[in-house]
Amino acid sequence: MADHFTDFDMPDTELTRKALAFAEELETPALVNHCVRTYLFGRAAGEAQGLRPGADYDDELLFLAAVLHDAGLSERGDGDQRFEVDGADVAAAFLRDQGVAEDRIDIVWQAIALHTTLGVAHRLRPEIALTHLGAGADVVAQGIEAFPEGLVDRVHAAIPRLLPDAGLGDAILDQALRNHDKAPPASLAFELLRKVKPDIPVPNLREEAAEAWPGVA
Repeated sequence: MADHFTDFDMPDTELTRKALAFAEELETPALVNHCVRTYLFGRAAGEAQGLRPGADYDDELLFLAAVLHDAGLSERGDGDQRFEVDGADVAAAFLRDQGVAEDRIDIVWQAIALHTTLGVAHRLRPEIALTHLGAGADVVAQGIEAFPEGLVDRVHAAIPRLLPDAGLGDAILDQALRNHDKAPPASLAFELLRKVKPDIPVPNLREEAAEAWPGVA
């Protein structure tokens, strides 16, 4: 995997190499590959918007967020929160151990915690938005028509998919089945859980508000 730093001109620092090694320690090869592709596709999504790495956003932070964004789907990252937040916490602890400044850690934390949040993440600072867009591009090919010609094929040739969805669906669902607290309403995990457990209660805001405030007009 280290050769990809040169092959794809990824930010090559001691910290990025340690982060990739940490991801490889935590996750399956399919998930690690997905995370690296998330960086490459996120960077391409930024270029399609005229954003330049190192000028319009911190390329190292984008790499860190992308390569660590699924830490919550690992055994070590499987806590009691939704996987995005568990993963953000794992990434933050890792970066803190490496002596990274808190303001930089906060950007990575937000990018990971919000990477599945449609309608919000793409409006935030580039490192957060591009982590979200890169993940979407790799999972459902969102926005890839704007990428440079041949990039997607080149990335897949070097960093293969291994599994159609990189194993994301099973990993997220397995956690949700074991602990419904990891699948709060409206989350990606909740929607996957509903597919296999259609009887799971779906919150009704009007009913809950009426029960909370009986007799109040």
